[in-house]
Amino acid sequence: MMGWRAEQSGGRYELRVYEPGKEGGPFFMRFGRLVEAWNAATGESEEVPIAELAPDGEDGLRVSGASASFEAEARWTALDGECGGYEVGLEMVYRGAEPAEFGLTFGCELAGPGRPDWMIPGAFYKENRFEKNLRRYPRYDYNGGDRDQMVSDHWSFRSDRAALPAVFAWNDGMCGALCTDEMSELGLTGLGFRGSADGTSIWLNYPYREEPVTFVGDAVPKPADRTTARFVPGQRIRLNLTVYAADADPHAYDPFVRRMYRLHGAEHGLNPWMGLEEAAELTAYGLHTWHYSDEHKILYETAAFDREFNNNVKGMGDRPHMHVGWVSGAPYAYALLAYGLRKGIAAYTEAGAAVLDKIASGLSPSGIFWASWIVGKGWTAGWNPKSDWLQARTIAEATLFMTRALAFERERGEKHPEWETAVRSNLEFAASHQREDGNFGSYYNAATGEVEEWDGAGGILWIAALLEGADFFGRQDFAAAAAKAGHYYARFVKDEYIYGAPEDVHLTPTSEDAYNAVVAYVRLYESDKRTEWLALASSAADWMMTFRWTYNLRFPRHTLLAQYDFRSRGADQASTSNQHLHNYGLFCVPEMLRLWTYTQDAYYLDRTRDHIACFLQFIAREDGDFNAYKGMVTERYYNTNCFQPKGMMLTLSHSWCIGLILYAAQEAAAYADALNLQPAQSG
Repeated sequence: MMGWRAEQSGGRYELRVYEPGKEGGPFFMRFGRLVEAWNAATGESEEVPIAELAPDGEDGLRVSGASASFEAEARWTALDGECGGYEVGLEMVYRGAEPAEFGLTFGCELAGPGRPDWMIPGAFYKENRFEKNLRRYPRYDYNGGDRDQMVSDHWSFRSDRAALPAVFAWNDGMCGALCTDEMSELGLTGLGFRGSADGTSIWLNYPYREEPVTFVGDAVPKPADRTTARFVPGQRIRLNLTVYAADADPHAYDPFVRRMYRLHGAEHGLNPWMGLEEAAELTAYGLHTWHYSDEHKILYETAAFDREFNNNVKGMGDRPHMHVGWVSGAPYAYALLAYGLRKGIAAYTEAGAAVLDKIASGLSPSGIFWASWIVGKGWTAGWNPKSDWLQARTIAEATLFMTRALAFERERGEKHPEWETAVRSNLEFAASHQREDGNFGSYYNAATGEVEEWDGAGGILWIAALLEGADFFGRQDFAAAAAKAGHYYARFVKDEYIYGAPEDVHLTPTSEDAYNAVVAYVRLYESDKRTEWLALASSAADWMMTFRWTYNLRFPRHTLLAQYDFRSRGADQASTSNQHLHNYGLFCVPEMLRLWTYTQDAYYLDRTRDHIACFLQFIAREDGDFNAYKGMVTERYYNTNCFQPKGMMLTLSHSWCIGLILYAAQEAAAYADALNLQPAQSG
């Protein structure tokens, strides 16, 4: 059970909450007040002190106090199970004689030495952005920083930026966290932290505040956003939150995330519109109809929902580009090829094969794939920091799925010598450019093949590509290179900070990094059954789940997502920089389902089911469905005030979003009974 102590001084108490078994030590969560109330009219804050503190029942306590404006009482009830913490119900009464606007803050300090680390699931990880990062978004700096550059020692955010509305902090001796619901009686809630030489603190805001500036997706921040709630004389409110304490293990967040997921799962339902078979049928149609170009033999990256608009702007709503992996290319061509063969639809099979032929023809001078092909330009290097750089993840992903396509075709007696030549060239490049410590590098010079940047985990997906290449070509040297890389990239998983996967968010922690780590370590475990690989796969999956929504967002009532009753439980935040919901987690559905079978940990099955169910929504069932055309799927669902208003969706269909549903629907079919995905009657 959690430990607590009360320290009394000057007629008020200080509550100290300890990790279980560490009572009286130097590391604890210090609650020096019940709540702090900020008066919008005066700009001043008043504390509601802890005037009385007493045990309440077997393991709980009761805390109360009053200020000029508020009376408050909090009932602390110990959490059951293995999590150390308390459920807190805070009741407050407004004592003022006139209505007034206030913002309330519940918070604590994390006592004990050590520069802090942070996690707001899906929204903020550690320092969140390296100083050298080329993309600008909120960054933590212990020494303060420049708020105009979105660098600060303190941050407050809206809770709807978070996959779980919680703020975690670590120092040298413990982890402490506060958690609440997205919405309260006072509206949208908020999360915040501060860490400097003056100390470490975390808090919850009712309603939210965004400080010192507001991130809306642009490099230039918006001003701080300080919201308040109106109180009238005698008004009584109740706020519910959770306090959690654990040891300083970087993975200490996991038991609490699992607990909150179980609780949220009981009250936040799923809403799949269809089953796996219908989803595959629709997305195969959509990918072929709206994205495949028979003229150029590519999968257009985007297709506009509004076809009339697209005609009026000379087709610019459709992006005539194709990446070889990631946002288009080999994974989705493979999925279309496989579906066409299984269903006997020659047009799909031929289109998938044609795209793979195109990709195989696009080797750069360095011997690896070019990243993208653009109408009017031909082969290019993609969206990288420099125009002659190629990014490891994009190339490795293309190689992985070209290898899978080769294996699939071999099973039916078909050979593709051009594919084999291209895949072998890429795999031999990766193995020959691997550093002695196992690092593959993240960016390569397209002309020379020289590794231009070693930082990050952008190369981790070479592990899976090399292992599957080892099986296909009978090359044990490929398998040896993969194992060496497994030892190197383990440091990112153990540090709970995996970064560098997408081309367009340079060295940023993203959900895509987690997917790639899961795929890599599941494949390593399958190659030699070493338990260390399975443990790393599980740890990467746990970190991945910090990007995955445990609850259903409350969207503004007139927005499209509200009108269609979109359930966000199971959706993933793209990254701390690109804050919107996306479906790229479908990329690792087969590996997650196999991880469940290896570990027998039902958490992995449940959360994979959530992700699939979430994106069995918003597949256009017919022309005109949510203003799209049959088979279209968007990339972005807006969960907060980033890029677009909350509740909107991007009105572009993306080949990767369609393609991943098509891929995952086929891969998950063998697990249909375990997944038990029942379409909602309201869909």
